Amino acid sequence: MRSVADDLKRSHREEVRKLSAEQRIELALALGDADLAALQAARGIDRAAAVRLVKRQRQAGRTRSACMTAAIG
Repeated sequence: MRSVADDLKRSHREEVRKLSAEQRIELALALGDADLAALQAARGIDRAAAVRLVKRQRQAGRTRSACMTAAIG
């Protein structure tokens, strides 16, 4: 049985497939900026602090690296 959510996902996927590579990149960057803005608003931090936080979270659980520790804290 199909759900409304399945139908929305399918239609969104079809719309994205119709975009050119350049448009897909622009969409991805815009979505990333929107997510970063949401993180800033939720945490009450500036853009630079939000970027550092995201970079730190990406490194969580990975092998420690002196250069990454120096770069992102």
